Amino acid sequence: MSDDAGLRDRLDRYVADLFAPEDDLLRDLRDEMARRGFPDIAVSASQGALLGVLLAAVGARRVLEIGTLGGYSAIWMARALPAGGRLITLEVDPDRAAFAREFAARAGLDDRIDVRVGAAIESIRAMIDAGEAQFDACFIDADKENYPAYLDHAFELVRTGGLVLADNVFWNGRILDEDPPDEGTRAILEFNRRLATDERIRATLVPVRDGLAVGVVTSGT
Repeated sequence: MSDDAGLRDRLDRYVADLFAPEDDLLRDLRDEMARRGFPDIAVSASQGALLGVLLAAVGARRVLEIGTLGGYSAIWMARALPAGGRLITLEVDPDRAAFAREFAARAGLDDRIDVRVGAAIESIRAMIDAGEAQFDACFIDADKENYPAYLDHAFELVRTGGLVLADNVFWNGRILDEDPPDEGTRAILEFNRRLATDERIRATLVPVRDGLAVGVVTSGT
């Protein structure tokens, strides 16, 4: 590990310890995900706290999360919502969805977190058809190849003044490759380029962990 990487990790731990100490439930969730062999790709505690601050800043009541994994980020965000708030989180894997529901219930948030199973694009289209696609924020943390498509849908789903957020926009530094060979990296590059140039959103990339995109929707479609 380089000195810079070590310093970043120490600073992240400082932020987490001061602003985002994990309670027993969150620690149990992480431990159980590891025991069950879930990929180690959940947001960090410091990122969870940042997501909560951002949601509070726009007064979010309805949030869409694309990519549930074990529900760690969903719990952080749901805890930041006011009474009556709602977070819909989309997960393609039914076993992971069941796991997330279990921990949402243990957190006392099963009335606030709605875990839906299926391909995210299909679930989003179903919400649009059902007339329930109005959100204050959308957090994207799923398959990288579909990030540009998720951004297209975010413009349909998120109100003016709402947030579009996305994790892994640095993609472990692969976005700096001059000629990336894989579709995932190319998709992240396209996602980032569109965030920077689309007149419907004002955005930037925040250098926390693997990069967090933060954008405010400035106009409807």
